[in-house]
Amino acid sequence: MQYSYQTSGTCSREILFEIEDGKVKNVQYIGGCNGNLKGIGALIEGMDVQEAITRLEGITCGPKSTSCPDQLAKALKKALA
Repeated sequence: MQYSYQTSGTCSREILFEIEDGKVKNVQYIGGCNGNLKGIGALIEGMDVQEAITRLEGITCGPKSTSCPDQLAKALKKALA
């Protein structure tokens, strides 16, 4: 199933992703630092959703209280709810 999440507090505006058999697939960020965000998507491709949340949740970006990886964790949690 494909999901869309509107980010908050980051340069990226939206995250598109799929969850298939409990695994994260096809992560795409709209906006933000293109290369870094493609890297995040490649690193968690096929990772268990809970493992991805554990690894990404709470990461901050400079003085911000969130980051693009943290926003992905929030998106994954919302998709599971």
